[in-house]
Amino acid sequence: MKKFLLLTGGVIATCVALALIGPLAGLLFSGLFVALGMHFYIASKSTFGKIFWFTVGLIGVLSAISNIPAMVGLAAIAIIYVIYKKWNGEDVKIPTIEGKKEEDPFTNFEKEWSNLTK
Repeated sequence: MKKFLLLTGGVIATCVALALIGPLAGLLFSGLFVALGMHFYIASKSTFGKIFWFTVGLIGVLSAISNIPAMVGLAAIAIIYVIYKKWNGEDVKIPTIEGKKEEDPFTNFEKEWSNLTK
């Protein structure tokens, strides 16, 4: 029964993702415009160049905002990925910011200092 539900969910998510190929392609091109605008804005030296590349980036941002249905397509692709992992019996790990444990550099300094003073 579990495999049947995974298969049904996968088929539905695949249909949704395929139906939203157009908005996904539009979001991809919008992202390219934003990336090009940012890259060449930083690299340009002239004021006209900065204005031009800022405009290109702004067009990309406005185009990306108009492709809101592509977010549903991205969610469907993520669901397909999770279903694929579950089908193969693998554990699905979604990285989070809170899960990352950073070491305090001062703690390491304290340990090394105590070793040097002994």
